[in-house]
Amino acid sequence: MGTMTKRHTLIPVILITSLFFLWGFAHNLNPILIPHLKKACQLSDFQSAFVDSAFFIAYFAVALPAGYFMKRFGYKQGIVLGLVVFAVGALLFLPAANTRAYGLFLLALFVIASGLTFLETAANPYISVLGSPQTATQRLNFAQSFNGLAATLAPFIGGRYILSGKTLDVEEQATMAANELEAYLQAEADAVIVPYMVIGTVVLLVALLVVRTPLPEIDEEASDIPDGGIKGRSLWSNGNFVFGVTALFFYVGAQVGVVSFFIRFSNQVAGVQEKAAANLLAIALLGFMVGRFVGTFLMRFIAPAKLLAGFALLSVLFTVLSVWVDGLFAVYAMVGVTFLMSIMFPTVFSLAISGLGKHTKQGSSVLIMAIVGGAIVPLVMGSVSDRFTMQTAYLVPAVCFVVVLLFALRNVNNKRVQQVIPAHG
Repeated sequence: MGTMTKRHTLIPVILITSLFFLWGFAHNLNPILIPHLKKACQLSDFQSAFVDSAFFIAYFAVALPAGYFMKRFGYKQGIVLGLVVFAVGALLFLPAANTRAYGLFLLALFVIASGLTFLETAANPYISVLGSPQTATQRLNFAQSFNGLAATLAPFIGGRYILSGKTLDVEEQATMAANELEAYLQAEADAVIVPYMVIGTVVLLVALLVVRTPLPEIDEEASDIPDGGIKGRSLWSNGNFVFGVTALFFYVGAQVGVVSFFIRFSNQVAGVQEKAAANLLAIALLGFMVGRFVGTFLMRFIAPAKLLAGFALLSVLFTVLSVWVDGLFAVYAMVGVTFLMSIMFPTVFSLAISGLGKHTKQGSSVLIMAIVGGAIVPLVMGSVSDRFTMQTAYLVPAVCFVVVLLFALRNVNNKRVQQVIPAHG
């Protein structure tokens, strides 16, 4: 890897960056699916949160096998396998919609996320080492910016082609004839077929492109990156790494909860209807994408840990504010939070993995497993919402952001991390 030039890494960087877009699109259709399947399958807030649980449990279940697979067969084979599995999951939406079986929808989402686990396990460390170590955090943030672009497009496209804009409450459904209600529910379920068939086809084409493109394998065993004092001992002997895993767990839980229930939140606090709320979510996630670019730029002048601390503190304040006030102001506060969340995943990931050296693949797998927070925190929010209100449930991500803040503050004074990931690129 040390002898690779910018010319040799350009095509791999472009191709790997495209993967960030693909999984970002898949991730951010979930906030559309949650209110959509809530209608089509007649679910409570708690039950609808299993959309996220099925998705993110896959990260926990598959991350270590993905890491072992790539240790034996390499990053490229892992990426190809991940894309194929991703496509299979998308195509499973056809029988799921035809049968209107919630369990089959959850299985399809689990399969999609299993494929994404391979992609993220490979792409996050891969983009970090495809170039100078001094600019690893900036490069990862830049690649994740395209994840943000996908996050902006997904709710806009999903809101237009999946959401009908027609929501019948319990009383309205009770007055309908059985065949009319069944037709309404089936039409809602069928709306997902075309979008997911298109996704499956595109992903298979990208897999074919990856197969036909030479990608360099990264020899981490021979890298000159220091191992952070781990040497032959367990990764868990590295306190910063352990804290990073914890922070990533809570961050992903917060991000998924904030975004997934945004449409329900907007309706409850400001009476915004689902299609309009989906458009607001698209705007919020546009802010998420812009935040990635802004964060990448600011890291040229501000140490990543300091910037992370500032964004985390503001996220706590804005989230608490959204619980205390009503109307569009509360919704706008959550739009602000999506901007502030923008740099958290790649920055926590980079700070946690820095200095692991030959343990990088194993550390990456463990960090990806921490994404299981996205399966648990939304369930907690759904339960709180069913018992109290969706607005009250947003206190849960506020607590999660406190954990991210503490991790950032720990790293502000960590000279080793600042040397591996400098403030200036």
